[in-house]
Amino acid sequence: MFDFDERHKGGENVILVNVEFTNESSNEDLNELKMLAESAGGNIVHILSCARKLPDSRFFIGSGKTEELKQLVASIGADTVIFNHELSPSQERNLELEINCKVIARTSLILDIFAQRARTKEGKLQVELAQLGYLQTRLVRGWTHLERQKGGIGMRGPGETQLESDRRMLKDRISALRRELEEVEKQREQGGKARKKNDIPIISLVGYTNAGKSTLFNKLTDSTVYAANQLFATLDPTLRTVEIPLVGKVVFADTVGFIRHLPHDLVAAFKATLRETRMADLQLHVIDSADERMTENINSVDQVLEDIEANDITQIKVYNKIDKIPGIEPHIVHGLGNKPEAVSISAQTGLGIDLLYKAIAAVLSDDIVSFTVKLPPSEGALRTALYELNAVVSENYSQIGESILELKYKRVDLAKVNSKFNNKLQVYTIKPKNFLLVEKSEY
Repeated sequence: MFDFDERHKGGENVILVNVEFTNESSNEDLNELKMLAESAGGNIVHILSCARKLPDSRFFIGSGKTEELKQLVASIGADTVIFNHELSPSQERNLELEINCKVIARTSLILDIFAQRARTKEGKLQVELAQLGYLQTRLVRGWTHLERQKGGIGMRGPGETQLESDRRMLKDRISALRRELEEVEKQREQGGKARKKNDIPIISLVGYTNAGKSTLFNKLTDSTVYAANQLFATLDPTLRTVEIPLVGKVVFADTVGFIRHLPHDLVAAFKATLRETRMADLQLHVIDSADERMTENINSVDQVLEDIEANDITQIKVYNKIDKIPGIEPHIVHGLGNKPEAVSISAQTGLGIDLLYKAIAAVLSDDIVSFTVKLPPSEGALRTALYELNAVVSENYSQIGESILELKYKRVDLAKVNSKFNNKLQVYTIKPKNFLLVEKSEY
């Protein structure tokens, strides 16, 4: 059995195996497997495809295809065979013994990529926890040939002792990882509470892997987050605070890309990492509009959002990469109540970014108010506070030197200024008549 901690070092010659089943829901995207293998550093030397009604219980692909695969491995000199499906521990073991080559399944490949990309302490802990959870089931099942014989002549002790020892080591390490992650989660939670306390909206970028989230994040925040045409280029969440007209300060959060049939161990392990997604005030669902499987990718993201309990947050769909589609211009699609619900852009070229800012402001500024105040010269401090808030749209002066300010900003923030200055902002309001900045119950 191969060491689970073995990493793809890059330059490995790999053979991909893809099976088309009669039940299409059991099939995986071959192009996606290619990108996963390349992202892990594999050099694809051959693709073996076949069709079946059901998986073979022993070799998954049947004895005939296994023999063909064995000959391919020998003639090509492949280092690894990657299946585009989940294999049982016994199928994995049977294949390795038969073809004399390392065999891994899709989940193991994804875990390997995550292990390569994790940079923060939390990311590394999450990956190791997911790996050990995956290994735990395979270790226990992998030892069944000894468990069946436990207590038999000549098999007392060693086999059982090794199995129990490995189980205990895994259990202890998993417990230790969970304790460490709880501490990291508490720290992240405190940071999130601080942002909420300061009324800073969180905008989380979500989407299928390689949809262009990091490229868009860089464009929106003027950052240099690593972005590449590969799966899971971003693993650890990145946060940036920026100013948006009418809204003020917001926190953009770039997160790991989703993928269809994401391993359950990863969904559970990365729930804390995706905290910004679950705590967000707004989600930007970034979509590769040039991808032929766009609709399926959207559904996969929606499923993961439901799995991590983040499916009830206000969302704008961002149809990215329109520069790859002839005849498509940047535009906003409005839904009920004239609220923006989709924007078509190109993060790479910058097309439509201004429209996206407008859509974000429209969604987050539900409570934007516009009114005019006339301040006497003695209220210089109040005038300064309004300018510091960026709430002043224009300023004129009366004949006796009063400042006539046209204001437009979030009601809640202007209400705080009003309260700080003993309701003077309300007192000096001249238009519209009878304008009430905030209900008394809201003070």
